[in-house]
Amino acid sequence: MSDVMIRLRMSQADAHYGGELVDGARMLSLFGDVATELLIRHDGDEGLFVAYDNVEFTAPVYAGDYVEAKGSIVKVGNTSRKITFEAYKVIEGSRDPQSPSAATVLSTPILVCQASGTCVVPKDKQQKTRGQTDG
Repeated sequence: MSDVMIRLRMSQADAHYGGELVDGARMLSLFGDVATELLIRHDGDEGLFVAYDNVEFTAPVYAGDYVEAKGSIVKVGNTSRKITFEAYKVIEGSRDPQSPSAATVLSTPILVCQASGTCVVPKDKQQKTRGQTDG
C-alpha cells in the first residue's frame, strides 16, 4: 500500500514549553493529516480516526525544526484501516541566541515519534470500492 509523507517546519506557535519545546500532540496532529490523505487516496473519503493503540515520543522537537511525518496503511478490514506512523526531525533549527536563523540538515534523520492507530471509513463512503478509479 502506498505511503504518504508531509514535511513541516515547527513554528513559534507550535512551541508550548520552556526552551521552545514543541508539544508532542503536534506530532499527533501531523499524523491525523497523514491519515486523512491516506484514506482519501485509498477510499476516496476522509474517514474517521477511531483510536491510537500505541504512541511513543523518542526525541524532542523544537521551534525551527523541520519534521517529516510518514504513514502507511498496513491492514485493511471491511471498514477499518490500521495505519502506522513515524515522524523524523530532518533539519534542526539553531538554539544559539547568537545565530537564531542558522539550521543544520541532519545527515541521519532523528526519529521523534512513532505511533499506530485505526481509522474507519463507513462502507457507504468507500468511493474507491464502488468502481471509481484514480484519475
